Amino acid sequence: MKVIITGKDLTLEQVRAVAREGATVELSAEAKDNINRSRKVVDDIIAQKKVVYGVTTGFGSFCNTVIKTEESKLLQKNLIVTHAVGAGDPFPTEVSKTIMLLRVNNLAKGFSGVRMETVETLVAMINKGVTPVIPEKGSLGASGDLAPLSHMVLPMLGLGIAEYNGEVMSGEEAMKKAGIPTIELTEKEGLALINGTQAMNAVGALTMIDTLELVKVADVAAALSFEAQNGVYDALQPRMHTVRPHQGQMDSAAIINHLLEGSKNTTKQGEIKVQDAYSLRCAPQIHGASKDAINYVKEQIEIEMNSVTDNPIIFADTMEGISGGNFHGQPMALSFDFLGIALSELANVSERRLERLVNPALSGLPAFLVENGGLNSGFMIVQYSAAALVSENKVLAHPASVDSIPSSANQEDHVSMGTIAARKANSIMKNVRRVLAMELMCACQAIDLRGDKGLGLGTKPAYEVIRKVCPKLEDDRPLYEDINNCENTIISGDLLSAVEGKAGEIKF
Repeated sequence: MKVIITGKDLTLEQVRAVAREGATVELSAEAKDNINRSRKVVDDIIAQKKVVYGVTTGFGSFCNTVIKTEESKLLQKNLIVTHAVGAGDPFPTEVSKTIMLLRVNNLAKGFSGVRMETVETLVAMINKGVTPVIPEKGSLGASGDLAPLSHMVLPMLGLGIAEYNGEVMSGEEAMKKAGIPTIELTEKEGLALINGTQAMNAVGALTMIDTLELVKVADVAAALSFEAQNGVYDALQPRMHTVRPHQGQMDSAAIINHLLEGSKNTTKQGEIKVQDAYSLRCAPQIHGASKDAINYVKEQIEIEMNSVTDNPIIFADTMEGISGGNFHGQPMALSFDFLGIALSELANVSERRLERLVNPALSGLPAFLVENGGLNSGFMIVQYSAAALVSENKVLAHPASVDSIPSSANQEDHVSMGTIAARKANSIMKNVRRVLAMELMCACQAIDLRGDKGLGLGTKPAYEVIRKVCPKLEDDRPLYEDINNCENTIISGDLLSAVEGKAGEIKF
């Protein structure tokens, strides 16, 4: 597969293809024309000796320091080497690859003034598998992701560290082995490569790709818990939700309703009980609120992926370079904090459903879902682990965007912390996935213990997928392997593929 880069229509599906499926990229003819036109503006600025930030001046609080023309190349190199001060573990390869992809898409819009050679170097790195090693910490998310993006640039100059063919080596060696010539930056190029939100948005985009799958899994898990607890079906009636027409709520109710179609395990109001606890009865409302929040963040991510986040911005039509603040990460910082909160709630309610399954006072089933309890502990500590992950999420969900530490001698006196927000959302997402895997496992065990009278259209294939990798627990065994196996059905897509295959008309 090849992704054509235009600068204006990159999608999450294309991000997935490049980051995870090995798709290559190519600049469109329009993008090439836009890049060349913006570069001509920079060349004219140099020729006319105009004072433009980052082109003929220093950076940050050095914005009023004019740089000599003969020192302009050294200025750009110095910018990169001094700003590459990241900390912590490196980003996963897929994140670093996405950072490059998003930066290429940004440059392709033609507002940054870089040379074609520079953009094509990044394209070649993506296509030939040279991935810069980028530390995940050290960005304020203010003047863009300066530190992470500087580490991205180093191998382009024959510096830094990169991964090639699964091996980590010097940037110079990686570029040589891949047959990609290194470059020397010229006026504006260093700034054009690092002034932007691509690190935070790369983490956020990949997190969103996984999140969009998890919200579907959450509905499947809730439906299986409905089966396991003889849930009262009436609460899912469409008319209950059209009178409060939040889109996410209506969607979740319809999906869970459809998954349970034909079930003989669910009950009518008053048949066994009048109503369920909130974790079941209010699942559409809880999941739906998260869905609405997630869809909002998805829209923000897609806008940001196709936006100009540089400074100064080069306008070819008026031959100007104008300083502004499009690099500021605040729109994404708030969005990623919101994403973390929305994800956390999916795990919060999942853990409560899990607790109802293992607690004999609430479920009417054998304690901790195992016979011969006492000798066997069953799923007792599964709930402990879920509770720990949920509690950790509550800490991680504290917003990063409410913090700000001035930088660059107070020239940059408000920063977004957006990259921290994105990284936290990603950690929360992984915890949520684990909790949902635990609920799926426990719900299937509860169905077996209660006695399956007949599962629904969508819950039956979900149950079968889980049972293929996680047999019914008769006597205690190491459960972390079962949890891993259940989680892998989520990561691989096997769970959703099976459900969507059997219940083909379902619209998740």
